[in-house]
Amino acid sequence: MTVRRVRSEIPDTHIKRLYRKAILIAISGNILLALGKAFVAWISDSSAVFSDAANSFSDSLYSILMGIGLYLSQRPADENHPQGHGRFEPFVSLIIAIGMTGAGVTAVWQAIQRFLGQAIIIQPGWPTAILICAAIIKVAMYLSVRDIGNKSYSPAIRASAQDNLADILTSLAALAGVWGSRLIHSSLDPVAGVIVGLWIFRVTWVTIRENLGYLAGRGASDELTQKIVDVAYEVEGVQKVHRVVADYVGQRVRVEMHIYVDGEIPLKDAHEIGEAVKDKVEALLEVDLAFIHVEPPT
Repeated sequence: MTVRRVRSEIPDTHIKRLYRKAILIAISGNILLALGKAFVAWISDSSAVFSDAANSFSDSLYSILMGIGLYLSQRPADENHPQGHGRFEPFVSLIIAIGMTGAGVTAVWQAIQRFLGQAIIIQPGWPTAILICAAIIKVAMYLSVRDIGNKSYSPAIRASAQDNLADILTSLAALAGVWGSRLIHSSLDPVAGVIVGLWIFRVTWVTIRENLGYLAGRGASDELTQKIVDVAYEVEGVQKVHRVVADYVGQRVRVEMHIYVDGEIPLKDAHEIGEAVKDKVEALLEVDLAFIHVEPPT
């Protein structure tokens, strides 16, 4: 008798469509904004716009890496990865964060150099146009990508949505620097560039912390654990859930659960109750696999 060594998986075509949509939005939107901001930074010589352009180029890079990571994470299980490739996604998210850090360093360094040198008054025409357009585009990207991230329960896509939200603020900060250099003092443009860079660092830290938790086996939240318990009790025949261990393996949790059932019922019936609980728990979007231990009351 041959022992099966690879988990059985049914491809989720709906999730794949959501992933493709998110990748298309992220790559096309970020590349378009990066090129537009770079052109305006070049013709206007604005440190704030340059910092925002560096941020958008970083976003373009991580969008491409996100696409690669999401593709790899959806590959079926094989003998080298018997539980699937789900861990690729948070790993790629960490690479994204490293790229974002580089963009932040570039933005801050350029702005400091301008501040220590000769800050200039920025003509607000083109910078205003590109930064307002960028903010509007990022609002649309944030709303659409956030919706996809919630539907797919993807940490990489949710991180992309949060980055889009942060980009709205960085564009507005850059806009304030451009107008501040003209109306108040020329040094406000490089100051805004520093603020943009520091905000990039903040978003980077949040991304690193979340995805390290996914890779290191962080435990599920109390809310998710309670949700798992509640769906188990929906199965007829479950007398008590007396142990639940739920931790992240990649972007979704694996659940080990112990339940009590009537010790007098046939083994076949007890097994069916356990399988029903397993199906209920694995139907939760946050759950990857569930292992149910069926026991008689003690």
